[in-house]
Amino acid sequence: MPKAYSKTVSQIIAAQEQRYAYPAEDTAAPSAQPRIIHQNFTVTNEAVALQAQAWRDYVGRILDVSVSRTQLANGFLGEIDTYVLKDMIYLDSRTDPVTQTRTAARISRDGVRDYVFHVAVEGIIETVTGSFSKRKSAQFVPGILALDMNQTMHMVRPAYARVLAFFLPRTMVESAIPDAESIHGRMVAYTSPLTRLILNHLLTLCHQLPMMDEVKAENTIQTCAHLIIAAFSKQARLSDSARTTAHVAIRAEVQRYIQANLYRNDLSPEAVQQVFQLPRATLYRMFEHEGGLGTYIRNCRLREAAHDLVRFPQMAIIEIAYGLSFNSASDFTRAFRRAYGMTPLDFRALALDIDTFDSAS
Repeated sequence: MPKAYSKTVSQIIAAQEQRYAYPAEDTAAPSAQPRIIHQNFTVTNEAVALQAQAWRDYVGRILDVSVSRTQLANGFLGEIDTYVLKDMIYLDSRTDPVTQTRTAARISRDGVRDYVFHVAVEGIIETVTGSFSKRKSAQFVPGILALDMNQTMHMVRPAYARVLAFFLPRTMVESAIPDAESIHGRMVAYTSPLTRLILNHLLTLCHQLPMMDEVKAENTIQTCAHLIIAAFSKQARLSDSARTTAHVAIRAEVQRYIQANLYRNDLSPEAVQQVFQLPRATLYRMFEHEGGLGTYIRNCRLREAAHDLVRFPQMAIIEIAYGLSFNSASDFTRAFRRAYGMTPLDFRALALDIDTFDSAS
């Protein structure tokens, strides 16, 4: 069935690259600059058979959404209010049952690398994170879920749900939380004075935000975000802080070494162990959520291969594979398909088509 969205929905979907963009500051009239950019998106006024598809197209910039036959036949409720501040984004989303996924292929194609903190206000949200050592978080018990948009996730809302989401820059989160990547899939509950304070502010956002003036709205959203970071920072520091700091520093050094040597044939867990003089078990634990150091190296090479497929369209795929130490074309193709859900050839064609479309639009 051809798509025939309303004019409003069509315009919003077409402008998805500017959806989270805060306008450049007007130096001539800085006082006239809005503190918050608000946008409402709803599929309510679309044809019943197009409502779920409109939602999929709207969130498709960062998530893959499954559309069922039932949704096509009976319609779909999906509405979201977006509030863009200078240094963060706040969302209030209401949906019927829906499944949303962030895959490795999606991560490789977009530039969204924020941390997101999800708050379940109504309904049940089940989220699975991690490609290898999977972590499942169920938010039918009230709490705040941390997600790293640079890592994969699979989210299921089996019934109507209302979810608040705070998109915060990596620099903001990583400056406050040691080894921030490890909070992906973790939750904090409303069981302490700090988290109960957060809950009070969240309830204020839910019930009063549309009636607030810009200054109060901005302050309330920012206060919630900073309190959430403080709660996860406190949770992260419950362990020995000195040990954690050392662990983070060493892991960062190992990651930098791997990135700098991806094209060397002798890059291996054994080589890394020899360079850093660390026990094998310690190295494994550092990259356990990646499936181990060997898997981490392989995934880094696959991501580099994905970039090379687009950056060097004239380079033979087998040259890219051998350059990144894959033993054969078939080994590379199998690994690439597992990671990105398509062959290297299909990925290159899709990426070039997207680039061509973006350049023309």
